[in-house]
Amino acid sequence: MEEIGARTTFFELNGFGHDKKKYLYWLLEQVTAAETKLETLITDAAVTLLCEKLTTPFQFELYLTRAFVEAFRVGQKPVDADTIKDILAPDLEGLEARMTRNGYNIKLLTDILTAKPKEIRSFLNGQLPPERTQELHDQLLAAGVLL
Repeated sequence: MEEIGARTTFFELNGFGHDKKKYLYWLLEQVTAAETKLETLITDAAVTLLCEKLTTPFQFELYLTRAFVEAFRVGQKPVDADTIKDILAPDLEGLEARMTRNGYNIKLLTDILTAKPKEIRSFLNGQLPPERTQELHDQLLAAGVLL
């Protein structure tokens, strides 16, 4: 294994950490005219809320787009925290959302757990009996899937 180790580089992909706000402002600067003042587009409270709730660059893109579309639809400028609350998915940190972000969709989970899609949906929504929930949970852990 030394040969492989000599040709391998290890690195860690850390999350945004404290740089979420910096990333969000950078993203907005990339899509706006140079003379645009960002405070005319989105409030500090809205930015803070987005940074508290979101974790990935894709989420920032998706929810900023939704926020601006919604604000345009209702004639609001700048986007405020109430608009952000309205467009954020209620289950953003739910099990199904977390599993999907990690690449485990329902089809893949049915293969891993040898279960039917309906049962997987019930599992992800917390609607299975406790014994079956524990059984599926243990199977996922045994397969190396982190919940």
